[in-house]
Amino acid sequence: MDRCEECGFEYDLTRAPTAGTAIVQAASEVAAVLSDEAADLRTRRQPETWSPIEYGCHLRDVLLVQRERVLTARRVDRPCFEPMGREERVEHDGYAGQDPRDVVRQLTDAAGLFANVLSRLRPEDWERTVTYRYPTTAERSLRWVAVHTVHEVRHHLGDVRRQLS
Repeated sequence: MDRCEECGFEYDLTRAPTAGTAIVQAASEVAAVLSDEAADLRTRRQPETWSPIEYGCHLRDVLLVQRERVLTARRVDRPCFEPMGREERVEHDGYAGQDPRDVVRQLTDAAGLFANVLSRLRPEDWERTVTYRYPTTAERSLRWVAVHTVHEVRHHLGDVRRQLS
């Protein structure tokens, strides 16, 4: 993927070293939206589209999973990662019923934790590869993992904003 047709995000792998900062900034924007106590965060506007709180929980979990993937890639040559179970987590972890204040705090912490791991990568680490099995099996560099995670946070920030507009 070089570009997300839905949101227009461009996958520029040269920007990987700045991904941590971009992730923290975008996650803080999601957190600000989820902090609006007057907003209806739990209602799905369409049955197949997550609610704002569900998107917030998903992003928190994406950041935690991606952090572990990068840490694994520094210890293991060419690890292979199974899908995180994004759809199943909504029900299994009870996303819709979670307290928005907790989700905001956890999302902010997860962004900081992931940014820390990215900031500790050496120049040669960015070229380490992992195998993703979602949506299709593909070998990806840690540069791609970082940039893809920026895309995830920005894309879902747009999803949350559209839900509440």
